[in-house]
Amino acid sequence: MMVKLVLETKTGGCHCGAVVFQVTFGMNSDGIKNLFKCNCSLCKRRGVAVISVPHEQLSITQGQENLSLYQWNTKVAKHYFCKTCGIYTHHKRRSVPTETSVNIACIEGIDLSRLTGITMLDGASN
Repeated sequence: MMVKLVLETKTGGCHCGAVVFQVTFGMNSDGIKNLFKCNCSLCKRRGVAVISVPHEQLSITQGQENLSLYQWNTKVAKHYFCKTCGIYTHHKRRSVPTETSVNIACIEGIDLSRLTGITMLDGASN
C-alpha cells in the first residue's frame, strides 16, 4: 500500500509573537516527514527537533527585523533567534545548503508528545 504525502502549510513563531512565519512541509498517515534532531554541540544544547524544507517553503511574515543571527565554526549555517524572547526559530543548513530547518515546537498545532520518526543526525562528526 502506498502512503500518500500531503503538503501542509502551517503558521508558527517565537514565544513573544514578534516573529511569525509560514512553513509548508510534507505529512502522511505516518506523521511528519524529514523530522530530525542533531548531536552537534549547538543542537544538543538547544534540544529541539526540526523539520527541514527547501528555503522557498519558509516565509517570515512578521518580525524579520527582530531575528538575530548566530554563526559558529565554519560560519556556513545561519541560526536565527528572536531578539526579544530568545527562541530559536530556524536555521539555514550547512550540510544541505538548499534547505532550512524549522523548530517544530514553534509550529502551531503540532503535538510534541505525538511525534514519531525522528531521525538522529551525527552533526558532531561532520
